[in-house]
Amino acid sequence: MQDSPSSLVMDGYSSNVPAFLTKLWTLVEDPETNHLICWSTNGTSFHVFDQGRFAKEVLPKYFKHNNMASFVRQLNMYGFRKVVNIEQGGLVKPERDDTEFQHLCFLQGHEHLLEHIKRKVSVVKNEETKMRQEDLSRLLYEVQILRSQQENMECQVQDMKQQNEVLWRELVSLRQNHLQQQKVINKLIQFLFGQLQSSPGSAGIKRKLPLMLDNGISAPQVSKFSRHLSTDPLQDPYFIQS
Repeated sequence: MQDSPSSLVMDGYSSNVPAFLTKLWTLVEDPETNHLICWSTNGTSFHVFDQGRFAKEVLPKYFKHNNMASFVRQLNMYGFRKVVNIEQGGLVKPERDDTEFQHLCFLQGHEHLLEHIKRKVSVVKNEETKMRQEDLSRLLYEVQILRSQQENMECQVQDMKQQNEVLWRELVSLRQNHLQQQKVINKLIQFLFGQLQSSPGSAGIKRKLPLMLDNGISAPQVSKFSRHLSTDPLQDPYFIQS
């Protein structure tokens, strides 16, 4: 709970300090509550005795609650710290319920120093805000990286799509060319076959040509001259043995 500044007038000195510090100073200075809260011997700290009675009898008169933990939390927010007895080392429980608090600017007879006591919540908020801004900046940077990667992937997909379309067009063009060439070859074969039919002495070739065209294999032809040369050389009258 944040306290609003209020005017503090003590011993002719006027200053704007938080309401919590004003109430705390008045509470410690009040001699009627010295049995529950009072200054230390040297005036550099104050003691709270019997926290149960203090929370029940004193706190409601100055604050809107009777919670000792909330009172201590407020002290911590303004920089107050508990004083641990060095002789006891904080290990031995004192005989009396005594809790001591101190602050460098909360000194008996120096009420003008109260204006130097500042609430620490604003510093914490600034640090949290700074951390959140850093996290937000880091998140935005990562989002930008992801967006650039996504754009690169989209460009790659578009390039692959265009390349695929080009390949399909080339495939269609090759098929069309193949069909045109096949038609031309068929026409040439029909033309040659027609020429062979119209020429005399081509009866044997007429019978073999359709079979060759159907099988797609041209058997090597043996000429008459090669048949004459293929006779056994031993039977040749002009063959001379060495």
